[in-house]
Amino acid sequence: MQRLANKRIVLGVTGGIAAYKSAELVRLLKKAGADVHVVMTRGGREFITPLTLQALSGNPVHTDLLDPAAEAAMGHIELARWADLVLVAPATADCIARLATGQADDLLTTLCLATNAPIALAPAMNQAMYRDPATQANLATLRARGVHLFGPAEGAQACGDTGPGRMLEPVDIAASAAGLFQSGLLAGVRVLVTAGPTREAIDPVRYITNHSSGKMGYAIAEAAAAAGARVTLVSGPVRLACPERVTRIDVTSARQMHEAVLAQAGDCDIFIGTAAVADYAPVECATQKIKKTEGNDELVIRLKKNPDIIGEVAALARKPFTVGFAAETHDVLAYGRDKLARKRLDMIVANDVSNERIGFNSDSNAVTVIWADGERVLPEASKHTIARHLVALVAERFKR
Repeated sequence: MQRLANKRIVLGVTGGIAAYKSAELVRLLKKAGADVHVVMTRGGREFITPLTLQALSGNPVHTDLLDPAAEAAMGHIELARWADLVLVAPATADCIARLATGQADDLLTTLCLATNAPIALAPAMNQAMYRDPATQANLATLRARGVHLFGPAEGAQACGDTGPGRMLEPVDIAASAAGLFQSGLLAGVRVLVTAGPTREAIDPVRYITNHSSGKMGYAIAEAAAAAGARVTLVSGPVRLACPERVTRIDVTSARQMHEAVLAQAGDCDIFIGTAAVADYAPVECATQKIKKTEGNDELVIRLKKNPDIIGEVAALARKPFTVGFAAETHDVLAYGRDKLARKRLDMIVANDVSNERIGFNSDSNAVTVIWADGERVLPEASKHTIARHLVALVAERFKR
């Protein structure tokens, strides 16, 4: 079921008595880490309310093909593009027939025609309807087009008959859906990443900061999510869009980042501290803008140490696999190895930020990844490429 982590599933609910099982199916998909949007036909809404499935999925339920409000937000084409899988459960005989003939007279059938994602059906109907040659021909047509069929099962039916046509149980449908995806390197693993700079206020208009753009941390968060991880990104102030399938927590100062990280760290499996956290902050922040004064050419600002975020994470009783960064301007490997040992990290990524091609704000990087009994050089490449290689290496070491 970990293969469902970060997967985007459109669940179609049609008008059969088995629709009541869709609530449990949504719960199981969400528990496995999937993001679920439910599309209901008119018949489906006769058996279970949209409000129930909205509460369980955490997303609005889609019902109408030409709903102006829906089309202004996530319309049917956007929903078709968004999906990693379109799963119809229950799939009634009527729905199967309309899909087989390529009809597009409601939201669900239109979406199925418009999507490039895999489509899976969980048939649910009376045993005589299932055995009917027309239904069997429709199923054969859909199967030939690459549509996946989950079930049906055999057994007692709501109408009193016994035979094939029962919808599979939700746990079996969820497992079948998971089987359509390859397992990622970090499938189901909880990853916490920090990125960007921090700003330490001097007064309401001035602050101490650094040149970090956040690009490396955001690339790592994106790569971890692509590997199947459940990613939380604690970000300082940057001008970057949050990667898809990543939960972002915005902070400004080192103390805010410290608070946000410690609130999340106890529940994470891997912590990657990419942020360029300010080592010091002003002892006091002036409540009003500090003005220049005649005859005084100096301004003294007293500084105090900021919390050691990665050191505290590495010292937790339930310590996640902890990866640090050492952005240095000289003696890069020596400082990196010292930080690895001193802070008891599992791995550290050392890079030379004095090199403008791979330093702050650049789109490229080159790093040396160091751990207790080994190291690996990742030569100059885009930060997205470095991130993918780094995530693969973290996954390898984490699973040992």
